[in-house]
Amino acid sequence: MTITAKANSLWEYANPRKFLATSERLLPFFWLASTTCLVVGLVWGFFFTPDDYKQGSTVKIIYLHVPSALMAINCWLMMLAASLIWLVRRHHVSALAARAAAPVGIVFTLVALVTGAIWGQPMWGSWWAWDPRLTSFLILFLFYLGYVALWEAIEDPDTAADLTSVLCLVGSVFAILSRYAVNFWNQGLHQGASVMRVAAVTGSDTEEKVSNIYFFPLMLCIVGFVLLFIALVLYRTCTEIRARRIKALLARERANA
Repeated sequence: MTITAKANSLWEYANPRKFLATSERLLPFFWLASTTCLVVGLVWGFFFTPDDYKQGSTVKIIYLHVPSALMAINCWLMMLAASLIWLVRRHHVSALAARAAAPVGIVFTLVALVTGAIWGQPMWGSWWAWDPRLTSFLILFLFYLGYVALWEAIEDPDTAADLTSVLCLVGSVFAILSRYAVNFWNQGLHQGASVMRVAAVTGSDTEEKVSNIYFFPLMLCIVGFVLLFIALVLYRTCTEIRARRIKALLARERANA
């Protein structure tokens, strides 16, 4: 199969019927896989890993904080990709997928902010600090709220999709800043990336790197959050498609009455 043929086969899923049929087949797998990964990862992490020598039991917040923060950023980037597809190709499924992902992103962002505050209070002595990453993450949360509000405020769905796509493009700046703020501003309180820098179980390097004993259950939690995100977005996109169909049918009946 040529590259062009493969690309055309992918665009077939822009057809709402094919998208619904495919999603219904895939959803049971994603629900089961995400539940399994999350249950195993969280139980392993919270009950079968030791307290950190410096952070104590507070270190275990990473099993919720890191995956939720990661998915909050990646959710917006997924919305950005879907919005670009809508602006270029005018596929309604992509616009509905972006709309469906936004409330999921709000929840992930809120979980990341709350768990970060719970960790920051004993570590920094404060529930909040105007750190570059925290500030950009808070602004990203406000963009999520604005995105959802804009969809609800505009009656015409195509106009709403156009305006929210532009908003998504602007908000992507803060999604990127949330990910790389530590690299841009070294004076921030928030630590740099440490998840992928695995240290030995013992040794002085564990202050900056994630020890193997925490790393493996954390990876399970991250995989679980990714699968949960996919399941929620597929489910909500299917709901948006059906809601759009019902609205179109009702409008047609009123026109014929």
